Amino acid sequence: MRRRTFAVDIDGTITENGGGRIHLGALNALRYMKKLGHNVILVSGRSSVEGYLLSVFGGLNTIAVGENGGCITYGANEHIMLGNKETCIEALHAIRSEINVVEKPVFPRMTEVVLERTFDVDDAVKIVNARKMGVVLSDSQYAIHINSTGINKATGFEHVMNKMGIRREDVIAIGDSATDVPLFKLSGLSIAVGNAHHTVKSAASMHVESHAGDGVVEALNKIAPTLSES
Repeated sequence: MRRRTFAVDIDGTITENGGGRIHLGALNALRYMKKLGHNVILVSGRSSVEGYLLSVFGGLNTIAVGENGGCITYGANEHIMLGNKETCIEALHAIRSEINVVEKPVFPRMTEVVLERTFDVDDAVKIVNARKMGVVLSDSQYAIHINSTGINKATGFEHVMNKMGIRREDVIAIGDSATDVPLFKLSGLSIAVGNAHHTVKSAASMHVESHAGDGVVEALNKIAPTLSES
């Protein structure tokens, strides 16, 4: 059997319609992929520690890419930080000097700043670009993220690929938001769940009709016949 590596988003993908609760059917289906010998790695806008803990208790590979690629957790005390939080904090101060933004109460971040979705992200982008601050802003539908320039889910997951010897053609990415698109481009097969924006669906190899966790189950059922290919 040819081993595949599933790179799977969390919020809006393996949750119950984005409500934050893990869709147990989706988790069970992914755990089954792991039982068959495939890798299942969470790649999220959440903290890599949150993703790592979910992996441990969910029976998946105990590796997690978090903070939209800014931090990878390989173990309880092993974190690889690709982003620079100080740069993101400086950008936050610059944005706050011109528009009202609120930090989102989240699990502590090591490489990024996370904001509530209460403002027009394009306005903030204009501010940091005008000052050449070396950051990017993205909307994960869960929050607005400030990351170092060059940091995205693909750069974070590529670190995992290099460490584990994973080939691009063996990667199957599943997600729902614009932050998943760089990961889609890195993958041999990419799948957007039903609640994804049409621009995200157009960037994926395929999309399913069902939303969030139900969509993951639908996707895995659809591609199951191909997983036995050598």
